[in-house]
Amino acid sequence: MNAATEAGAPTAAQRLKAFAAPGAGRLRGAGLCTVLAGALLIPQALLIAQAMQRVFVAHAPARAVGPLLAGLAAIGVLRAVLGWIARRLADDAVETVRLRVRARLARRLLARGPRWLRHQRSGELAETLGGHVDALEGYIGGFLPVRLEVVAVPLLILIAAFWADRVVGLILLLTLPLAPVFMMLVGWGAEAASRRQLQALARMGGHFADRLRGLGLIRLYGRGDRELAGIEQAAEGLRRSSLKVLRIAFLSSTVLEFFASLSVAMIALYLGLTYLGMLGVRGAPLDLATGVFCLLLAPEFYAPLRRLAAHYHDRAAALAAAGEMARLLEDADEPPVSLPLDARDKDAPAPTLRVDGLALRPATDAPLVLRNLSFTLDAGAHLALVGASGGGKSTLLEALAGWLPPAAGTIRYDAPPRIGYAPQRPFLFQGTLADNLRIAAPEASDAELLAAAEAAQVMRFARRLPQGLDTPIGERGFGLSGGEARRVALARLFLRRPTLLLLDEPTAFLDPETEQAVLRALADFARGRTLVMATHSPAAMRMIGRVLDLDNAHAHTPEASA
Repeated sequence: MNAATEAGAPTAAQRLKAFAAPGAGRLRGAGLCTVLAGALLIPQALLIAQAMQRVFVAHAPARAVGPLLAGLAAIGVLRAVLGWIARRLADDAVETVRLRVRARLARRLLARGPRWLRHQRSGELAETLGGHVDALEGYIGGFLPVRLEVVAVPLLILIAAFWADRVVGLILLLTLPLAPVFMMLVGWGAEAASRRQLQALARMGGHFADRLRGLGLIRLYGRGDRELAGIEQAAEGLRRSSLKVLRIAFLSSTVLEFFASLSVAMIALYLGLTYLGMLGVRGAPLDLATGVFCLLLAPEFYAPLRRLAAHYHDRAAALAAAGEMARLLEDADEPPVSLPLDARDKDAPAPTLRVDGLALRPATDAPLVLRNLSFTLDAGAHLALVGASGGGKSTLLEALAGWLPPAAGTIRYDAPPRIGYAPQRPFLFQGTLADNLRIAAPEASDAELLAAAEAAQVMRFARRLPQGLDTPIGERGFGLSGGEARRVALARLFLRRPTLLLLDEPTAFLDPETEQAVLRALADFARGRTLVMATHSPAAMRMIGRVLDLDNAHAHTPEASA
């Protein structure tokens, strides 16, 4: 990375501020309420001091103390209401930020495209959208409101202390900078430790999720003990990194408590010696109300700093999380794919497809699998892609779907296509068969669902299942064969009613009778729609009529090839 890029890159604090921006208004309100509640500590301490002066020194009757106690009750209620409002606003800000950041990360993952996602560990991505976003909670809901309180409330208490007694004010003024300075020194390593902890947590999540998916294979090859040792090692690394973060958090709190206790002890010592007549720096006699007022304010002077220390490691964790999330948002190793504009109208016309000088590679650093490919497919026409395995058929379909950017050449449609893509390994979610079909058309009726399942020959095996289309299946289609999963993907495509059909060997693993039924349903459905199918099936080639041999990069008909 060059110097210009480094100079223009946002810092971790800037990234964190950008993440917190959606809740800025509520956080300002929460901070203002917190400051007002802290400012009310001054009249509260004054009323308590005056009440003690009247009771223990002036021996005033109870009715003389009543107004002071009523004022104390009113201040207590007001502070409680302000605290509740501040907490409510801060919680709302946290929820807003979490939803916005997760939506932003999800949009970025979608923009990356399926091919990029295939090279990532799903457990790590899930941890980024889950734990990393949750790491912002303590910073937004705790650190930011308290930061405003730290700036304003100690200053107001300092002014009140100087008004009451200049020596007390001077002690508070001289000891105030010590705590933040030592907290800063302690906190230098907090962000790095939190980043290592979050990275270890993401790695462990990805490692554990991968092993859960491959549990059957692990048991088959007798690798259970070895993998269990690997999980134990990952958990031990996470434990160590978590304890380092906690150690730093406790150390920063201990440093602050030490200086705060030392300062309060100095004030108490000064007041005690003054009452005993052993110090004469004040000049005038010290009454009980002034001493009690100063003693009550001294701990509250450091209370905002204590709360800041409690949330200081939250800031470090949030900075580390923001860095990890920014890496996902800003990573330029592979640019986001540009998907074709999808036609929303189900009755949109079929598109004409023009491919000119196309070169494709399945990954950024992979060799080219297709070079200088050109062809035109008229609206409503059909084309079969044939060639050796690994010859680029699936890669071409993914490029036509917009999942893969061309290395050279162009892919153009004369109208926005409504794409329906059925890959070789369709993804099926955990749920029922009906749930997986409704992904393509959530508004589809039961009759439409059944018609699509019948056309794709899903009902051939669904009728044998205990609950038909309501039968639950496992993640990634566990419980279905490869051919059954492809038929479910084909039924989803029928429900979507696309204008451009991209099919990757939809009849593989099917017996001849089922294959013929699927091809007949496909031929009926594809009338008036543009169709591109990768296949090795002679029956599918005959049904389509036009064949593009990617090994030789020329088109022909099945009869001619024979």
